[in-house]
Amino acid sequence: MDMIDSDGFRPNVGIILADGKGKLMLAKRVGQNAWQFPQGGIDAGEHPTDALFRELYEEVGLEADDVEVLAQTRGWLRYRLPRRYIRHNKSPICVGQKQKWYLLRLRGDQARIRFDRGSKPEFDGWKWVSYWYPISQVIEFKREVYRKALKELAHVHSEIERKFIGTKR
Repeated sequence: MDMIDSDGFRPNVGIILADGKGKLMLAKRVGQNAWQFPQGGIDAGEHPTDALFRELYEEVGLEADDVEVLAQTRGWLRYRLPRRYIRHNKSPICVGQKQKWYLLRLRGDQARIRFDRGSKPEFDGWKWVSYWYPISQVIEFKREVYRKALKELAHVHSEIERKFIGTKR
């Protein structure tokens, strides 16, 4: 069940999955050449962290033990939907999403990533990409929220990159 706040925003979690070597997972929407981070709505009464693990399993096939939560954004990051995407026949009307973003590190084998755990797969492919690359690939109206999330979490990601580079010496 979707919850819409009094300003018309639907609460949502965004998932940034890092490989621990400096790359992030970017997923391809089913049947489209559209790329994004996994994300999903928070159900009524659900804590954002519970939604994170539910969405991680449904969309990417990973369980809580497969990842380490490194950080999350402090507050809600919002984006507005373009007018053409707003469903005016719904009540209440959703004008956009407010998101908590989580930076995760994959602990286990990337072979565990799969898209058939949820009722309807949202993705049919994925790739590891450089940290800032997703901003240029995501649909235009989400770019600023991606920029804000990545900027806020960059210091944590840089730290895990430094640790990885240090272990290779």
